[in-house]
Amino acid sequence: MKLYNSKHKKIEEFVPIVPGQVSMYVCGPTVYNHPHIGNARPIVVFDLLRRVLVELGYKVHMVSNFTDIDDRIIEKAQNEKISEKDVASRYIDAYNEVSKKLNANGVDARPLATDSIASIIKFIEDLCEKGFAYEKEGNVFFRVDRVASYGEISSQNIEALEVGARIEANTMKENPLDFLLWKVTDDDGIKWDSPWGMGRPGWHTECVVMIQDEFKTNHIDIHGGGEDLKFPHHENESAQCKALHNHDLANYWIHNGMMNVDGIKMSKSLGNVTWAKDYISEFGTNVTRWLLLSTHYRLNLNFTEEVVEQSQNELNRIEQVLHKTEIEFQKGGYQSDSLEMVGMVYEQFMAALQDDLNVANAQAVMFELVKTMNQSLRQRDKDFEVMKTQYNTLKRMLDVLGIDFETVVLSNDDLQLFNDWDAAKAAKDFETADGLRAKLLEKGLI
Repeated sequence: MKLYNSKHKKIEEFVPIVPGQVSMYVCGPTVYNHPHIGNARPIVVFDLLRRVLVELGYKVHMVSNFTDIDDRIIEKAQNEKISEKDVASRYIDAYNEVSKKLNANGVDARPLATDSIASIIKFIEDLCEKGFAYEKEGNVFFRVDRVASYGEISSQNIEALEVGARIEANTMKENPLDFLLWKVTDDDGIKWDSPWGMGRPGWHTECVVMIQDEFKTNHIDIHGGGEDLKFPHHENESAQCKALHNHDLANYWIHNGMMNVDGIKMSKSLGNVTWAKDYISEFGTNVTRWLLLSTHYRLNLNFTEEVVEQSQNELNRIEQVLHKTEIEFQKGGYQSDSLEMVGMVYEQFMAALQDDLNVANAQAVMFELVKTMNQSLRQRDKDFEVMKTQYNTLKRMLDVLGIDFETVVLSNDDLQLFNDWDAAKAAKDFETADGLRAKLLEKGLI
């Protein structure tokens, strides 16, 4: 398995810390609103990565958090006169429902930031004790200049960042780039007591601590998230771990590209979002997953009507050949199973996915198989053993991609219609054959 590591700016062979096991953490949402279709992209991308690793025989432990401490959550709670917990719970449920509808159900744990407050405070205390953090008027900041490799994940020019940071300098900071670990507050929002007074933790510390709490270690294989999290979030997570433990938080930093609408980044602030729940409701799980995976995960995905239509057409081709094959099996009294597969074709499919999740090449292999299956269907004397292997191979490929079509199950009446249609065609009774064909079309069976 080869993956692009943002830290080293190149594709690398994936070697897990523990042979045969993979620890993977993906930054989850700040739960102050419904997820839009762009938020659904990392859900699907990292679900695919998990599926591929499992298919390769790895035991994967996948964690994705919820950030349930945020000024936007507090503002919404105050506006609606409900608790921050009620706001967070509402959108956690919404996010989980979207994940379920996207057939992305493999996350093993979804920790909440609010459940790790004691660990966060202890973590910050340890940073202060080692001289990597300092307190000013109840706020605690991280000393960025104490981490020599700061900026390597996001390829940031530290000198340029410092110049920009000075323009909006916080006079409490020793260095304009220092970031907040603990924020003192006396507002009406949720807050906790700490050695520095009442306040709330900083976002960047929450994820580091949740990783430690969930994995019982400070060193994992894969840390994932959107491209927009490289800086400052992931850079700051990494810096804190290096400061406290003298090593990086993760060996592989994986990032997916953004979602654009007609070339413009999709964001709630710009008002050009499509809620994921609405999109899935309109187009379905399969089209949504297929669309989100069709563009290579590291590239920005441009959301247009043409892209949607292309995804629908491609899936229709696959669904049709599956259903036609299922009908032929039942007409011939033949049972398919999910055990056998075409070795070389499947190996080509998996080889593409092992090449930094090259879904486009994997899909190309699938469509070659679809072409071959259609040729098998056109044979007068059908080889059901060959067709079974082709069918099972395609189903296995779809399972890896998280695509699931309903299986056609013919009733006795349906089977009789097909038999009568075949008999009419053999007898060249075209009028009867046309009538039977019309009935089969009406039932969606041809």
